[in-house]
Amino acid sequence: MQTRTRVLTGTALALALGAGTFGAVSASASAAPAARAESASAAPAKDKNFTTSTHLTIDAASRAAQAALDAAEKEGQKVTVAVVDRNGNTLVTLRGDGAGPQSYESAERKAFTAVSWNAPTSVLAGRLAQAPNLKDIPGTLFLAGGTPVQASGAPVAGIGVAGAPSGDLDEKFAKAGADSLAK
Repeated sequence: MQTRTRVLTGTALALALGAGTFGAVSASASAAPAARAESASAAPAKDKNFTTSTHLTIDAASRAAQAALDAAEKEGQKVTVAVVDRNGNTLVTLRGDGAGPQSYESAERKAFTAVSWNAPTSVLAGRLAQAPNLKDIPGTLFLAGGTPVQASGAPVAGIGVAGAPSGDLDEKFAKAGADSLAK
């Protein structure tokens, strides 16, 4: 009976030691991914799988829209101004007193078009002769009145103005909004 007791006690002790060792190894192994995750999230900029981009703040977008609207009002024009981000999402839209109902959507589409191609919409309208299908791209409007906002040469936003009697005036006011950001 004593031999049997010794074997059972030895087996139980071996199992306990084995379980403790396995637990310590498991705990150590589970801490390693957490440490790797921490170091990976601390420096994603060094990882080639990520990019950093510049965005226009809502404050800057509001100031640019107001500057464009002010420029139009100084000349007695009733317009709507839209500012979109790099992805074409509307940040700010200001509809001036007396602006026509069509001007709201037109201003947003001009801003979207300008940021999408990083060019004033008057320039893009000229390209329609060579590529008439451009006008079929959803959300775009190839009429003068949109201008891109750039940071280090890259588009970060678009400003669109609609409602003045000519696209040249709309674009002049959009440019006034973009220029206000340099001040």
